[in-house]
Parts: sequence; structure tokens; C-alpha cells
Amino acid sequence: MIRKTLTFCAIAALLIGLPTAARAADATRTPGSPTYTVTLTSNSSGTTWTGHESVSFTNPSADPLNEVYLRLWDNYHGSCPSTPITVTNVSGGTASALSVSCTALKITLPTPLAQGQNGSVGFDLSIVVPSGADRFGHDGAYNFIGNALPVLAVRDGAGWHLDPYTNNGESFYQLASDYRVTLDHPSSLLVPATGTSVDTPGSSGRTITTATATHVREFAWGAGAFTKTTGMTSTGVTVNVYRVSGISAASAASMMTTATGSLVAHAGRFGAYPYGEVDIVLDNNFWFGGMEYPGFVLDLVSSTALAHELAHQWWYGIVGDDEYNTPWLDESFADYATDLYRGITGTNCWNSVTWASSAERISNSMAYWDAHSSRYGTVVYTYGKCALHDLRRLIGTSAMQTLLHDYAASHWYGISTVADFKAAAQAATTVNLSSFWTTHRI
Repeated sequence: MIRKTLTFCAIAALLIGLPTAARAADATRTPGSPTYTVTLTSNSSGTTWTGHESVSFTNPSADPLNEVYLRLWDNYHGSCPSTPITVTNVSGGTASALSVSCTALKITLPTPLAQGQNGSVGFDLSIVVPSGADRFGHDGAYNFIGNALPVLAVRDGAGWHLDPYTNNGESFYQLASDYRVTLDHPSSLLVPATGTSVDTPGSSGRTITTATATHVREFAWGAGAFTKTTGMTSTGVTVNVYRVSGISAASAASMMTTATGSLVAHAGRFGAYPYGEVDIVLDNNFWFGGMEYPGFVLDLVSSTALAHELAHQWWYGIVGDDEYNTPWLDESFADYATDLYRGITGTNCWNSVTWASSAERISNSMAYWDAHSSRYGTVVYTYGKCALHDLRRLIGTSAMQTLLHDYAASHWYGISTVADFKAAAQAATTVNLSSFWTTHRI
């Protein structure tokens, strides 16, 4: 996400699901290999969607899996217990009451899953899109539906990750998953979405859009009478630009140029874009600059913001991370990639760094940044990318290029951690980086 203004401030506490003594001893991330199958039907305006969702998974951990948690992230946008995301008729387990401000739903499995065993849960789903030009909201007749599908929380060596929603950045920590989402909607509405879509005729005046996506962190879509323009990168990636009525064809064409150019540049540095298609949805009224989802981007008409969101396709999308606890691993890296695309070398940018307190660090979690929201953009985005520019100057441009390309390859569809990146950076140079991490507060 790239921010236009820091107008949203929430004090958030870091919540974890289990007491220390009960946490999983095995650090293996579970549930593994999630596969989501979703069928939804919209009302005439695309503001309400109802249907069914199921998710199958395995337990790769040596520790039994007694339960799973669904994250109903967009219930942040309601007033708990009156929520825009409603899950009913749960099968495959026993649902508890909603927790974490109605954004977490525990489902106890009928019998614990041992290592290598498979499980699945299913439920009926209702989504009501609130008013507002937001990552989950509708701007008049245009709907933006990010983070609306319930997704599995992750358990790792720290236990269950049941962090609160943050509107300042992202809370989303997801393993690479497969999605098949069927959207039954009025034919007058276009539905840009994560993955590759195929349209077939539905009942009178309706279209059924089936979107398929593999190895993605999450799934998002839009619905509205957008104007659509299609292009292609020199490497064969399809780019669709969808715009609301207030955005000109010239602006859409300019954003198409940025999209195709930046996708090729990012791929050249970090590895070929694997998904085949990107949908870019433009609206002038977003309070943020842009928001990233796999193969689906919300954006103002801003070439810098768009290059940043498309860099997120690698740094958060392909190379995942715990966005709540280590936001710098995607935001700083996406901003650094944007600088490289724009030919910005970051010369002397570390020289303007001043810290607000001894507790302020580039690698702080969103719990810290929600409590110090005025510093979030400065430290995580600006200081974070300046630290990466500084690392490049220290180890050399060639070594930095190789480091990031190889790091992406070794974490492709996996999860990046601070320790992983520090180790990879140290392995890429003979310079001892201990003082570098201390100086840059990482």
C-alpha cells in the first residue's frame, strides 16, 4: 500500500491466539496448501454478494492441528457484532464466537489433523460492501472488494497469528493459496479480479465470471460499469486498466504505459511475473495512493503509486511476509524497486534520517506504527528504502542485484523474514554487516 495521507490512526495491540505454554513447538507454517472454492451471486448493483465458500488444507506440521481460524478482515469496516462479512452454516468443524473485533472465527476440527493429513471447512457467506472509496467499499456505483473472502490464519513457531486489522497498512499474513471463484453478476457490471477470468452467459441479463488463481496470497475483485482498456507487456503479460467515469482515456493510457514498463523492469530484477495477467482499477477518490492484491491493483492516477503497487506483486505477493509484524519487508522493498524503476539512486538519502525515539526502528510492527502513525510513512517507506540504497552502496550494485534476484528465487511463493534477509545479505558480501543493521535500526 502507498499512502496519500496518514489520516487514519488506530491504537492497536498485538494479539496472539495462545498463551506461551500452549504455542506450537514446530515452526512449520500451517495450515498448508490452502485451496479456496467460492461461488457468489451479486445483487443488481454489486454491493451485496451471497453464496458459499470452502477451503481445503493440509497439516505439514509435526504438531497436531486441532483447529483453524478464519480471518474475516473486512468486519473491521462494520460495528461488531453488526458486520459486513457474515459466515453461517459452518461444516467440517465447530465454530466458536467471533473474536478480535469480529475479525477472527475459530473452527474446532472434529478430530486433530496429524502431520500430512488433509482437512476442509465450508460455510455460507454474505458480503455487504459499505459506502466509501476504500479497499473495501463502493464509490457510488463502483465496488472495490478487497479482503472480503474469509481466509485461513497462519500458525507458526509464534503460535496462531490473530493480529488486529490495521487501516494504516496491512495485517495480512497468508500462505500461497489456490483460488477458484465464480461470480454471478449483472452483465452491465465488469468484474476485474485476481487471476485469469473467463466469462460465460448466466440467466437473462447476467454473466458468470470464473476466476482462477494459483499460488496467490489472497483474492480481490471489483464490480461496476468500468471502462476497460487492454494492453500487453513486451514479455507477454496481459494488462487490463479499468477506470471510473471521471478518469480520461489519456490518463488510462498513461497508466497503461507505466504498468507495462514497470512490470517488465521489476521482472528483470526479481524474476519473471508468473501470473499472466494484471488488472488495474483506477478511481480518483481513494484516500490512499494505491493498494496491492495479487494480480489486482487499486490506484489513483499516479505513476509512482502504480509502480509501487506493481512492485508489491513480488514483495508481498510472490515473496510473502508477515505484513503486520514486519511491514518493512514488503513496503520498503516495493519502494526501493520503484526508485530503481524511476532511475532514482537514493544518493545521500540516509543522511537526512532522524529518529523520534530510541524505540523507533525500520523493522517495527504495525502495532508500533498504529500507535505512532505520523511516523509510519517516513520510517518504513522512506528510511526503509534508503537503508536498501545504503546496503547497495556498501556491498556494490552488482552484489545487490544478485542478492535480491536470488533472494526472491529462494523465497518464491514462500515467506520472507528479517532473519532470512539478513542472512542472505551477509552471504552476499565479505563486509561484516552487523554494524549496518544496528545503524539502520533493522
